[in-house]
Amino acid sequence: MRSRIATLGIAGALVASIAGAAPWQPSPGHTQIPIWPARLAGAVPESAIVVEPKEYVAGRRWMYVTHVSNPTLTVYPPKGKGSGAAVIVFPGGGYQILAIDLEGTEICDWLNSIGITAVLLKYRVPHADANWEQFCGCDTATRSSWALEDAQRALSLVRHRAAEWKIDPHKIGVIGFSAGGGMVGSTSTRFDHRVHRPVDAADSASCRPDFAIAVYPGHLYSTDRLALNPDLHPTRESPPTLIVQAMNDPVDDVRNSLRYAEALKAAGARVELHLYAEGGHAFGLRPTQYPITAWPRLAEAWMRSIGTLAP
Repeated sequence: MRSRIATLGIAGALVASIAGAAPWQPSPGHTQIPIWPARLAGAVPESAIVVEPKEYVAGRRWMYVTHVSNPTLTVYPPKGKGSGAAVIVFPGGGYQILAIDLEGTEICDWLNSIGITAVLLKYRVPHADANWEQFCGCDTATRSSWALEDAQRALSLVRHRAAEWKIDPHKIGVIGFSAGGGMVGSTSTRFDHRVHRPVDAADSASCRPDFAIAVYPGHLYSTDRLALNPDLHPTRESPPTLIVQAMNDPVDDVRNSLRYAEALKAAGARVELHLYAEGGHAFGLRPTQYPITAWPRLAEAWMRSIGTLAP
């Protein structure tokens, strides 16, 4: 599979060719919930176009969403009796797209299968093609800041509505992939400073994750500084964290995982790091010939070890 960077390079042309495409919608029986009050909705008109790239992962195409200006949550409750735990899912895409099935709905299905309520966050990704960038005036730093605002708001909102959704407010975690893995790091180390002004009662609930999983994460390591991203400040209060990455990841250098794990350990936080020789990037949970794609079983065992799931 070619790197996601190559896919992003052709995305502008793809968007131009699918002007009539319908916005993304969850599967029947699930409803998107705006995370911000209507008065605070994005000024940029919502389009949230779905694109189906030609690349394949494990023999299947994957789809992405672009031009998202009004972020939403979609709650996927487990069938039957749930564990009470919930996980907010952050798809990746370089803060330009969201890999909405590969790193979104498919992850939700897996979480449901082990009794966890999954909450898919469709966060803001105003695509970086030239016209859109000029229209919204956003650069990479702005996009990652918007994503963190949405992630912190989502954590507070899920915790605020925990009783309604049959969730234990002390068992709300996050999982993220690629750029979404960077959001895992941000929510785990910056929860003591909300990056948006409180807008309603939901923001009185904590935006700290109770546990965190980062899979082939990016944006945790600064190639300029050759060190941990300076925006991240792990402490003893950072949540228990599981990190998974391939050593030959061609998109996000494995030092993202190494430096972040080292920083968590030095701060006294609980961290578990699993590195594999091969596997590349952007495989989600689709099985391939590489051992790394067995990571969901590893993650389930880890969640049992920290008390999120019953032994």
